Amino acid sequence: MKIAALQMVSTPDLGRNLEAAGRLLAQAVDAGAELAALPEYFCLLGRRDTDKLALAEAPGQGPIQQFLSDAARRHGLWIVGGTLPMAVPGRADQVRNTCLVFGPDGAVQARYDKIHLFAFDNGRERYDEARVLERGDEPVAFTAAGHRIGLSVCYDLRFPELYRSLAFTPGKPPCDLICVPAAFTYTTGQAHWELLLRARAVENQCYVIAPAQGGTHENGRRTWGHSMVVGPWGEVLACQEEGEGVVLAELDASRLAEVRQQLPALQHRRM
Repeated sequence: MKIAALQMVSTPDLGRNLEAAGRLLAQAVDAGAELAALPEYFCLLGRRDTDKLALAEAPGQGPIQQFLSDAARRHGLWIVGGTLPMAVPGRADQVRNTCLVFGPDGAVQARYDKIHLFAFDNGRERYDEARVLERGDEPVAFTAAGHRIGLSVCYDLRFPELYRSLAFTPGKPPCDLICVPAAFTYTTGQAHWELLLRARAVENQCYVIAPAQGGTHENGRRTWGHSMVVGPWGEVLACQEEGEGVVLAELDASRLAEVRQQLPALQHRRM
């Protein structure tokens, strides 16, 4: 199964962002991808945190969801739709940071709401997602082309227990692929991004696809980029450092089986 991580440098303009996402999805399909993943906030990186409130959509309604559904159906493609602001009933001052998965028929196959909300303050940069976002509370995985695929978003990457819960869901096989749409800051990404992605792949013996925001945005923010696909032995299979682009790799079922058979760590877990 060929998979594609799409790197973007999103703007405060929804229309331009959807146009860029559409262009990248078409490139991924032309390269043979069966599943493509967009980055966190692919639809908007606003000038203020509150800008996303104006784009909040209800389930099954709105131009962002329509775009993703139409693109999945048109291309016959699985799309992990990065994240979009999903309305919270009865709240105008908060949204959920939601990752929707669309199948090749254009229908929603999974929804994951980001559980861990980023906060950071080094005296020069300051972030607090909880001011605008309401956290989710449930791990989510879905099945595509016979592969079990776990969902997470950005800051979730620092919490290995989330991925263990996906790997050891009662009655379900371990995940073959973990998705990590992200918008890591340049500061935190330079220090920890690749390290954490490779750790999650090694400890769960699975592929990791990490589509990211990568560059200097119109709002002045700089994101780390380095969208990549990591293999189950922890090797980086493909990466793009900065700028818009498509990162391609093969999800190889035989390689997964080989790693898990040679080093049966998933079977040895006791806690």
